[in-house]
Amino acid sequence: MLLINCPFCGPRNHTEFNYGSDATVLRPADDAPESEWFAYVYLRDNPKGPHTEYWQHALGCRSWIKVERDTLTHDIAGVSLAHALAQRESQ
Repeated sequence: MLLINCPFCGPRNHTEFNYGSDATVLRPADDAPESEWFAYVYLRDNPKGPHTEYWQHALGCRSWIKVERDTLTHDIAGVSLAHALAQRESQ
C-alpha cells in the first residue's frame, strides 16, 4: 500500500487517488507538428528509480498533486501541489 500525504487532507491510502500522468513530459502547443504530438502521446520512458508524477485526490479534496516516487521501491520522497498542471490546462 502506498501512503500519499495530500497537502489538504493529510496521509491517505493510494486507492483514494488516480494516477494522472508523467510530470516530466510537457504537453506540446496546440499547433505543434504531428510528430511532436505522436511522441507526447505514444513515446514514453519506463523509468526505474526516482520519478515525478501527477496524481489527483479523486476520493478526497479532488486536488492535483505532484508526487516524487521511486518506481522501483514505491517510496514517496515528496508531495506538492501541481500548480503547473492547472496553469497548463487553462491555456
